[in-house]
Amino acid sequence: MSGRLHAPAIGTARLDLVPLRVDHAEEMAVVLADPALHTFTGGTPDDPRALRSRYERMLAGSPDPAVSWLNWVVRLREESRLAGTVQATVGPTDQGPVAEVAWVVGTPFQGRGIAREAARGLVDWLGRQGVRTVVAHVHPDHHASAAVATAAGLAPTDEVHDGEVRWRLSR
Repeated sequence: MSGRLHAPAIGTARLDLVPLRVDHAEEMAVVLADPALHTFTGGTPDDPRALRSRYERMLAGSPDPAVSWLNWVVRLREESRLAGTVQATVGPTDQGPVAEVAWVVGTPFQGRGIAREAARGLVDWLGRQGVRTVVAHVHPDHHASAAVATAAGLAPTDEVHDGEVRWRLSR
């Protein structure tokens, strides 16, 4: 991998990972409106205006030219609806590029394997870009997110950061 990465469209069996746009904020505010989504991460749901502002900052990119901020919305193809997001922050290390990944799926879409499929699609794409190490941070009580991390090929480590277990995939 050389230079900054850019988020392309990524397709999986049932999903389209669509590069984030500011105009996704309105629909995503509805998808992410359940306060229960913040049980393990803290905070509260953003209204469309706040989400639009956040998306503008995310799309501006990292101030560090060696770091790529990559963000997608997850579209459930069959229903033509947005169901969540996936993201990766990719930066250089002495051992090669490392990606820190995260995912969230709206409450009405949970329990259908959407996060698992989206995370796998993201991790597979990162591997094709030369990223050999992928990291996620999962709250120890968030069993559904741990299952997603496992399905994406990550395994828990003994490292804990801000109360979350560091999960890792090294290829």
